[in-house]
This record gives sequence, structure tokens and C-alpha cells, in this order.
Amino acid sequence: MSISTRRGDDGTTKLYHGPRVSKAGPRLAGGGDLDELGAQLGLARALLGADPLAARLEALQRALFVAGAEVSTPPAARARLAERLTPAHLDDLDAQVAALEAEPGMLDGWSLPGATVPGAALDVARAVCRRAERGLVALCAAEDDAFPVLSPWLNRLSDLLWLYGRWYELRHGADSGLKADRGW
Repeated sequence: MSISTRRGDDGTTKLYHGPRVSKAGPRLAGGGDLDELGAQLGLARALLGADPLAARLEALQRALFVAGAEVSTPPAARARLAERLTPAHLDDLDAQVAALEAEPGMLDGWSLPGATVPGAALDVARAVCRRAERGLVALCAAEDDAFPVLSPWLNRLSDLLWLYGRWYELRHGADSGLKADRGW
């Protein structure tokens, strides 16, 4: 068996529990954005090494696999999925956001990406997450689909990724906060 089946050479791929579709379609674009986000979180996780934040990123990567399966499955076949994002996933992100926002200095200003390599990787992940969110909105509009948990989950995730980057940098003495007195 080979990973290279050549069936996609014609520009199509098979949906999970569904038909073959164009690789240029909005469903594949949405799934690709989620895949890229997972890879970017993997890079950030690798850069963090033994930092406790790495375990949180791994949990998010695992949730993104679930999200990718949802996006890659036509609505009529989603009941066949073994796992889906639930309101509990959303509640978990909300709890993490609230906890980080309560940390001293977290909301003292906006941060300029690049103060640390792991922080910059988290900022890239945040930007990719925002693109994934926009892609999901486009998919929903183009194919009359809905993701009642995934849509808000991606919105919260991008906020959380910003907070993770800021938290990491503050913990490592690299505050790149942009405050009002700096021209904002």
C-alpha cells in the first residue's frame, strides 16, 4: 500500500463519508486551513520544548483533527462521525481565556509579534486561525452548511492564541506590549 494513490491527480479528492469533489472547493479550502493551523501549532509546540504551554497546544491540535473531520464530511453524513466538537470544547476555551485575561499585565496593551520565537509562532497560528475562521464562514455561505460549535470555537481559539503568545512573552521578560503612550 502506498500513500500516493494517484486518484487525486485529476484535481479531486474524496470527502470523508462523501463523494469526490474538486480540491479547489470551499470545503477543501476550509479543511486545508485547519490542517495548516494544526501544523503551525505543531511548530509552536516544538519551539516551546518542555514549557507547560506545549501540552495545551497538543490538546488543541487533537481538537483540530476532530474539526477537520467535521469540515471534510458532508452535512448529511456528519452523524456517522465518531467525535465532534461539543459545547464543552467551547467552554474549555472560554475558561482558558478568562484565566489568562486575569493574569497581571496581560491586557495592558497590544503585542507586537516577534519578541520571542515561540511567541511569534503563536502569533502566526493566530493569523492562520483567523483565516480558517473566514474560510469556514465562506464554506457555510457557499454550501448552505453550518457549524454551530466550530464557528465560535475558532473565534475563541484565535483570541486564546493571542493570549498564549502574550502570556509566554510576559513570563519570559519579553513584553512587546504597544501601549497608548507609544503612539496608539
